Amino acid sequence: MARKVTPFVIEKLKQWEGCRLTVYRDPAGIWTIGYGHTGPDVKLGMQITQAQADKLLMDDLARFELAVDRLVKVPLTDNQFGALVSFAFNVGVHAFQQSTLLRKLNKGGYSAVPAELSRWNKVGSKVLDGLVNRRAAEADLWATSLQYAGGQCE
Repeated sequence: MARKVTPFVIEKLKQWEGCRLTVYRDPAGIWTIGYGHTGPDVKLGMQITQAQADKLLMDDLARFELAVDRLVKVPLTDNQFGALVSFAFNVGVHAFQQSTLLRKLNKGGYSAVPAELSRWNKVGSKVLDGLVNRRAAEADLWATSLQYAGGQCE
């Protein structure tokens, strides 16, 4: 069975993403709806219900949970896993896969993650306060436990 984020992380992700039932362009100009859902199914003029937004979120989360589970080669606590799923949800699987954050983490660089997260605070060359705040919250989530999954301590 694939690893899942905790209900706490889902609530945090909902706060960080916000929910809009009418399509809009995000700061990068991408058509978005619900809790940050993007893709070829999102079109100008689209409207959804709250139930549809919730379903899209859970479907999207499953994709990012699988990606983080597959790409991270070191043990993670639930909160560390949740922080990385939130990050990947926001930047995309490809960006996460290519990131220095992932490369350092997979070499055992757990302590490098908060600083690496903080680097992802821009759209284009513009720093966005919302991304600064989100990355700080993800770093806080990452740091909420010193114990790794499997009972190994730092």
